[in-house]
Amino acid sequence: MIDTSVPVVVIYRGGYGAVSIARTLGRLGVPVYLVAQEGLFTPGSSSRYWRSRTRWDFSRPEDESVAFLLDVGARLQNTHGARPILLTLADWVAIFIERNSHLLQEQFVFPQPVQPVIRSLANKWEMHLLANDHGIPTPPTACPVSRVDVEEWLETSRFPIVMKAADPFLEDPPAMRITYSRRELMDEVERDAARGPLNFVLQEYIPGDVDTVWMCNGYFGRRPEHTVIFTGKKLRQVSPTGIASLAVCLPNETVSAQTRDFMEGVGYQGCVGIGYRYDSRDGLYKLLDVNARVSGVFRLFAGTNEMDVVRVCYLDLTGQRAPATALEAGRKWMLEDDVIAALGAGRNGRHSFSEWMRSLRGVRELHWIAADDPAPVFAWLSNELRRRALAGVKRIANR
Repeated sequence: MIDTSVPVVVIYRGGYGAVSIARTLGRLGVPVYLVAQEGLFTPGSSSRYWRSRTRWDFSRPEDESVAFLLDVGARLQNTHGARPILLTLADWVAIFIERNSHLLQEQFVFPQPVQPVIRSLANKWEMHLLANDHGIPTPPTACPVSRVDVEEWLETSRFPIVMKAADPFLEDPPAMRITYSRRELMDEVERDAARGPLNFVLQEYIPGDVDTVWMCNGYFGRRPEHTVIFTGKKLRQVSPTGIASLAVCLPNETVSAQTRDFMEGVGYQGCVGIGYRYDSRDGLYKLLDVNARVSGVFRLFAGTNEMDVVRVCYLDLTGQRAPATALEAGRKWMLEDDVIAALGAGRNGRHSFSEWMRSLRGVRELHWIAADDPAPVFAWLSNELRRRALAGVKRIANR
């Protein structure tokens, strides 16, 4: 029997996964509380499993945000008799928590790496250097500080080339984009240089379709028995560099071993989602990114007994034993946006409707739809209809 008396606070800044935390813990009986950056009527904040929902603007001065959270933690500790666990799905918030851990740990419990490393893992260049230090393959990558550096790197590089913000938490970071020619790349460099010092990495794009992208979700606990690692691969995604819209659990010992070696090597503790891409040219699985927090797709990786990384995290941080679990090979998870992604692929002649339907065999869980928690999907549908209506109006106005 699991002791579910310790509450959990989830900081949510948009995107995916918050509703999944509410459900996976709420179904056990854990009191789950939401602190939302955005409004309180978004799909992610609509779950019936939230015990309460509070809005807070984290763009306010950092000391005010810390004081606000300390007040939330103190009130919940008085209510439940235990310090609440603090989780997030946002890189920026994970860095914020790490940076203020000496204060926040007065009222909260949360995973803490052996030494501060979350900011470095979120910085694409520092992550690349850390991976090299620990023998983890990565695509050829450069972090230029001038146009001359870019020109020199291009002498030995191949297109397409991916541009990513080196430090995505500096002011006005460049958006990720894929460039296909020297002229296109240099135009982007000129635009970025006009805004100030260069803040991007250049990375050789590994050829291959979406199914060459492998995902690894793990939890690295305070004790070895609380470490779990799950692997799977993307089948479709919402954009060339976006979240998976259809994914499947599959064993991959190489990806699992690389993840363990890397995270244990840097002393990381907590939930993590890591992306790799298989490079058929040399047979290596190359690191793409590290999300040092709860992943938006963590429910893909529910084990044979429904044990996922968030549940393991809860048991670890409350001092309870986590039951053994194993990867459920063939389990699929789908984001409802996959309908839109599939329509686009169909228009491009990549597959038919019947092929899309066959691809859904094995789907065990949807992101927004749940029979015991219907509100999020209706909120999602409402948002989608509103967004598409506004886009249609804008297209007409621009004619």
